Amino acid sequence: MKKKGQLEMELSARITQWEKEYLGRGSLTCKSDLLRDLAIVTLQGVLTPAEYELAAKSSGREQLKKYRNNLVESGRVQLETIIHDVLGRRLVSLHTDISTKTGERLIVFRLDAAWDDVVDKA
Repeated sequence: MKKKGQLEMELSARITQWEKEYLGRGSLTCKSDLLRDLAIVTLQGVLTPAEYELAAKSSGREQLKKYRNNLVESGRVQLETIIHDVLGRRLVSLHTDISTKTGERLIVFRLDAAWDDVVDKA
């Protein structure tokens, strides 16, 4: 069994790898936190300079958010596999949003059960 911190690090590494392979570009940093039946992933630096420029206008922000969220949703099958491989859980729901001001993305994975029986509590 792995410790909580090891699972969080592994999940962060796998999400970063998925970003690079599927989206073509990874975040600057990725941090995962496990809480009850949730896996919360915070990604910093996900926007390109051109996307920051696009986000300067209200209509651009809306387009950018919609496009980036659709990209994540289109990779849901791969994300479900990552969750299952790392945490041994099925994905119930996925929620995501991106800040066009800070370039931060938040992904919340709701799991079919708490992750805590797959960790070493010692």
